[in-house]
Amino acid sequence: MIGTMPSGGPARVLLVDDHVLVRDGIRMHLSLQPGLQVVAEAGDGQSALDWLAGAPTQTMPALAITDIGMAGMSGIAFTEALHTRYPAIAVLVVSMHDNLEYVRQAVQAGARGYVLKDAPAGELLAAIEAVLGGHMFFSASIARRMAQAEASPLALDPLTPRERDILARIGQGMANKEIAGALGLSVRTVETHRLNLKRKLGIESRAALVKYAVEQVGSEAVEKL
Repeated sequence: MIGTMPSGGPARVLLVDDHVLVRDGIRMHLSLQPGLQVVAEAGDGQSALDWLAGAPTQTMPALAITDIGMAGMSGIAFTEALHTRYPAIAVLVVSMHDNLEYVRQAVQAGARGYVLKDAPAGELLAAIEAVLGGHMFFSASIARRMAQAEASPLALDPLTPRERDILARIGQGMANKEIAGALGLSVRTVETHRLNLKRKLGIESRAALVKYAVEQVGSEAVEKL
């Protein structure tokens, strides 16, 4: 069943869009899926973050669906903030913009999927299922344009700037505590970023991540020569 969590309960969803009619339409489609439950809505990114800060554990969403163009905090900024503070929450962007630059920015910020607002409802549900399953998903028209441009999710660079910074420091031989001190983060946050790096890069072990990071630091040094 789409969205069903390992516990057997529905996957909780947070809707973030400044158009009430859009939120109403998405909520209506999701309400027809027993495996999904919309637990909160917000008209902008900051309001969504404020709600999350006080949300009890039993209502914390597994997925946030957000627009890009919103007053105040943009969807890209919201995605990056959400990915940093709540890395366990997957992000799916639903936007009217089909520009590949927006797609690239969304992926770099931490989004796992990008669906156009004029896509059929079935595509949105397929995206939700893929993203909740840990995969990436792009609208068919976006995927075709990526293919024409010889792009791919990897070419779009799925790592956020913070993750790239941490990866570079891992490659320099820094331990979690040293990285945390240098970046003003908690050790727990650095460890969470390590887990995200392994997931995004398809790396399973800690040693393999260190090896990859060292190789990346070495290749970047060669490029600068």
